[in-house]
Amino acid sequence: MQRMQDHELTLPYGDRQVTFRVPHTYTVEVLLPREVPPAEDPLATLAQALDAPLDAPPLEELARGRRSVTIVVDDLTRLTPVPLILPLLLERLAQAGVREGQVKVLVALGTHRAMTDEELRKRVGEEAWGRVPVLNHAHWEPGELVDLGPTRSGTPIHLNRHVVEADLVIGVGSVFPHHIAGYSGGSKIIQPGVSGAATTGATHFTSARTRRSYLGILQNPIREEMDAVAEAAGMQVCLNCVLTRHGDLVQAFYGAPRAVLAAAAAKADAIYGVPFQAQADVVVAGSYPADIEFWQAHKTLYPADLVVREGGIIVVVTPCPEGLAVTHPEMVELAGLSSEDLVRRVEAGQVEDLVGAGLALAWAQVKERAQVWIVSDGISDEVARAVRFVPFPSVQEAVDAALRQAEPGARVAAIPYAPECLPLHRPA
Repeated sequence: MQRMQDHELTLPYGDRQVTFRVPHTYTVEVLLPREVPPAEDPLATLAQALDAPLDAPPLEELARGRRSVTIVVDDLTRLTPVPLILPLLLERLAQAGVREGQVKVLVALGTHRAMTDEELRKRVGEEAWGRVPVLNHAHWEPGELVDLGPTRSGTPIHLNRHVVEADLVIGVGSVFPHHIAGYSGGSKIIQPGVSGAATTGATHFTSARTRRSYLGILQNPIREEMDAVAEAAGMQVCLNCVLTRHGDLVQAFYGAPRAVLAAAAAKADAIYGVPFQAQADVVVAGSYPADIEFWQAHKTLYPADLVVREGGIIVVVTPCPEGLAVTHPEMVELAGLSSEDLVRRVEAGQVEDLVGAGLALAWAQVKERAQVWIVSDGISDEVARAVRFVPFPSVQEAVDAALRQAEPGARVAAIPYAPECLPLHRPA
């Protein structure tokens, strides 16, 4: 009689992979984005998007007569092909009579750390580097922000002055499912991309208080606030990409932010919307490509939360070479609090970092529904325990321990690319 083989599973981990085994007696589901062919000619695909604007005039027409242009691009934690996009945009702007000396590139850090010159150069590519100024969004400098008053809902609008002062603002990014905004892309390049902490704190904390996750929900109140902030910023158009899970370009869309997001989200769903049959007792989730620090890797939690059963175990596998949150040192304390304590402290005015509080609240809601275990070379056991994660030295040890707690015949799910995955419950 032939012996059944154990399940062997692999997750990306930084620039390498980690493998673990699950005994054959357990049911295993692997949730992977669909493999789709990348664009044969990425440059031609990007040019086609610019030639077919959605609810907006062609860029050459829109840019004519503009004295200053700010192109807002996402940072190195994203895989958007910015080095391919920028030369195309500069060429189209030149056709409209806009000189390179009238153009700036602003990197949308949100509240992430500043990128080094070497990182900025890598982000924009050799062809654009040196032709136009490339700036970090200096969210830590009050003088770099402009207060435009509140939205109708009361969200304070604090924006980078290079956006506010520009005659034309162009957003550049990619579209994936996102737990706060529903999807990345569109107006998200402005809020939180080039907004102040007061603006981002308001939207992030509101998101966590109103719903555990807006993952994959296109129309939602947080997106409405982001759209309002982007309108105040004057962003009329954006160029958004849909990528394979490996970061290769599939399709691009250019035009008005709402129209672009709707088209790109539909395409992204066809890649990242992944059906699963039943909730699992143990979910092993990798953080690639959002794995520089847990401020990015936390996106692993929300797809896993949709897949794990109540009271189950989530094993987060993430390198996090820069630790928990470089620009938010308060996170160690905030993320150790319960959701009830967090809300109480914020309402009492006892928390300065509302952005951090918003994410800490989202983490708390997951931890109060399931156990969160972590395997990470960059987050110490001490920090992991302080934020109420259970640390393990290896994926295999974490999985073995989780299965010892589980019932015989328990279900295991693996989500290798969790931050970009939209799990869809489809019972058999």
